[in-house]
Amino acid sequence: MALKAIIRLLAAAAFIAAGVSIALSHPHVAATVKSDLVFGKDGAISGIRYAWTFDEFFSAMAVEGLDANKDGKLSREELAELAKVNVDALEESEYFTFVKSGEGKLAFGKPTDYWLEFNNKLLTLYFTLPVKGAQKAGATFDVYDPGYFVAFSFAEENPVKLVNAPVNCSLEVKRPAVVSGRRQDESFFNSLTRGNDLGSQIANSAIVICK
Repeated sequence: MALKAIIRLLAAAAFIAAGVSIALSHPHVAATVKSDLVFGKDGAISGIRYAWTFDEFFSAMAVEGLDANKDGKLSREELAELAKVNVDALEESEYFTFVKSGEGKLAFGKPTDYWLEFNNKLLTLYFTLPVKGAQKAGATFDVYDPGYFVAFSFAEENPVKLVNAPVNCSLEVKRPAVVSGRRQDESFFNSLTRGNDLGSQIANSAIVICK
């Protein structure tokens, strides 16, 4: 039981550490992001449905020792406690999601419908973020870690979708220009401007415009 507790804390630490100042610019965890921007009946964005798939090394570390029935598989039930630890830890870092609308920064409610899936050696965290005070005029969603402890990137195909959006709404996806066509070697990390918001230089953005 002690080993499991340590593993869960290590997994959560990968999120929590991103909320503090880190001297190194190199990311320690990589996450591929897919998201659905869900609209309510009032035509405003009501929530974000996320799927974050983590790199193989972090995935292996996070799930070690969690196969309770020793069947060689990890069920949603076996991963349930780890899922809760992670979504609870994400609150401190604002879920690495920064939303701007016509009236400023939007806030989120507690995550709902969260669970973990382990498939093909990769761990994926699913959760829904309720949006508070979403504006019908649209919004800009940025996904990044300000400390660059976690390197987020949009999935190659269909990274963002609009769900139940009014017909007058459109979507534009922007990937960080600074990493376009560049290999993330030592020179890449040295080229980034140091500061408290290092991750914003490689932010993934979804811009929703409703006319």
